[in-house]
Amino acid sequence: MNPTRRTVLIAAAAATMLPSAPATAAPRAAAALQPYASYWYPDSLPSGSPGTGITWRSLKSWRAADDPDLAFNAASVPLAPRFTPTPANPTARSGQARIQSLVSFGPTSSNPSQGAATADYYAFAHWAYVDELVFWGGSSGEGLILAPNAPIVDAAHRHGVPVLGNVFLPPVAYGGQLRWTRDLVQQDAAGRYPLADRLVAVAATYGFDGWFVNAETGGGDSALGAAMLGFVRELKSLAAARGQRVTWYDSMTVNGSVSWQGALNSGNQAFFEAADDMFVDFRWTAGSLLSSGTRADQLGRSRYELWAGADVEANGWNTSVNWDAIVPSGRAHVTSLGLYRPEWTRNHLPATRTPEDFHAADDRFWSGRSLDPSQPDATDSWRAPAVSVADRSTVTSVPFASVFNTGHGLRWYEEGAVTSDRPWNHLGLQDRLPSRQWVVRTEGRRPLVGFDFADAWRGGSSVLVTGELDAPTVVDLYMTRLPIGADTVVELTHRTDAGAARVELAVATDATSAYAYLPVTSGDTWQTSTVRLSDLTGPVRVLGVRLTATAGPVTWRLGGIAFRDAVETPAAPTGLRVTAASGGDLRLAWNPAPDAVRHCTLHRVLPDGTRRFLGGTCQHAYFVGGLQPEQGERAARFELRAVGELYTSSAPVSVSHTW
Repeated sequence: MNPTRRTVLIAAAAATMLPSAPATAAPRAAAALQPYASYWYPDSLPSGSPGTGITWRSLKSWRAADDPDLAFNAASVPLAPRFTPTPANPTARSGQARIQSLVSFGPTSSNPSQGAATADYYAFAHWAYVDELVFWGGSSGEGLILAPNAPIVDAAHRHGVPVLGNVFLPPVAYGGQLRWTRDLVQQDAAGRYPLADRLVAVAATYGFDGWFVNAETGGGDSALGAAMLGFVRELKSLAAARGQRVTWYDSMTVNGSVSWQGALNSGNQAFFEAADDMFVDFRWTAGSLLSSGTRADQLGRSRYELWAGADVEANGWNTSVNWDAIVPSGRAHVTSLGLYRPEWTRNHLPATRTPEDFHAADDRFWSGRSLDPSQPDATDSWRAPAVSVADRSTVTSVPFASVFNTGHGLRWYEEGAVTSDRPWNHLGLQDRLPSRQWVVRTEGRRPLVGFDFADAWRGGSSVLVTGELDAPTVVDLYMTRLPIGADTVVELTHRTDAGAARVELAVATDATSAYAYLPVTSGDTWQTSTVRLSDLTGPVRVLGVRLTATAGPVTWRLGGIAFRDAVETPAAPTGLRVTAASGGDLRLAWNPAPDAVRHCTLHRVLPDGTRRFLGGTCQHAYFVGGLQPEQGERAARFELRAVGELYTSSAPVSVSHTW
């Protein structure tokens, strides 16, 4: 790519291509009830006044005790350990190239903390191929340091993926000011870097995993380069003590100037050594990556701690990438891969896009043109991640359950019934999703398999299989390491919408052995079938389903799967209360249940006794907006329930709010 165009893109992506708050947005002071994701300047603020919907804050002045939105922004799901099963195809490697994904999930300012009332969202579902997620963003007019939304961190952690906040010091052409770089690396009387300590404290308090540092403001000198190096070293030391990570972006060099190298070399080696890893700018060549890998080896570092950047923001899977320079198929991978702005899979679609449209595009991007990680299309010029990188899984303990909730939907369902007809997104409600979307084993024609939003058992989505099914067809769902006990059962919740098929649970207890097929009852209404595993010797390595058509074509829907020994119901949360109110906008908070829970759900109880779903969250506080009194209603009544791993709900705790 032309280096000049790359400079414009990398800066404009965060400075101008991220939409700022709409002109109609209320100022933060007037809309204080609605919590937003946090962003800061290092210390000094711009001159003038912030635009509508923007709040200027200093990171140096941040204190957790003074943060009014902390309860809405602090992630709660711990980072799950994960394992690497036998790769789905012979070209996918384990222990070599990894993937870092730089994603803009929303604007810097006015980015709601806990989802919104729209299904149009980058509800990423291919976590199995990602090793590190960067919450990309920042702009000179809003803020330069971004803490990730809690729902994104919760979803990523559920799949074993660390999430980094972003420190963006933009080029001067896009509003960057060298004083902000100097603010970041300022030292106290003892020679320490107070903002390094503050960054680590923010990540620990908010529950994410470290920082991506991108210093692109030109005009610096060797003194500033030395100060930045000292800052990164201290940041890494403090971060490591808290289990956090630091990625350095190949921009500033050790002499303080900004000069993108496209390689690991003498200009940036000290920063690489100071950090955990480095994103290599897009100017790389096959030769520069080869020499970079060699240099990393000589330093005693892994060459796979170098992310070779691929800019997919504009063209997605049509991007021209020299794949053999990064992940050659005939020899060891050279470096890891850094994907810049893969949310193209959503953004390139027309404004009329649906959730199904987005997931179909995302499947094409991550699994390749074949849409099956086990059968890559060798003629596809786009070398999808599934072709080169082994998938990972976190499904290792009992109980395990999923209702295939992708974290957004057109409606909300509970036991097959609609309890809210409003579109929504909240990535923290996302399930652990199938890691190989979608491996299908059949001697006949391959059916269509994907997430569907027209109906669901719980949440907003289900898995839909449609096709002739002219031969028995196995759909792999989860790669697992699940132990089998004397009472272990698997529950499938499913429905046949068209045609007829014999349904069997497909279980493999060894990744290379044949499946065992266990019969499941089926019908044309939602039903939950229970299959005992007591005759098998575990652990279970693969969970899937086999469909054999008896009348076709077949449309079959999977609403849920649960692997358990016993039914467990969580204790209820306590102390539900309204902490702030303005008309129909409310902030609620509660004390968490003593048990580990999946999330909490909030319902409004209508005067006729029916329950309307308002939202769910993994946090211990929630915002609801735009409520109106029902006819003759003097007070609104709310119920909160804790939801366990098996989707069993606690008894409700309630509170009323007088209109």
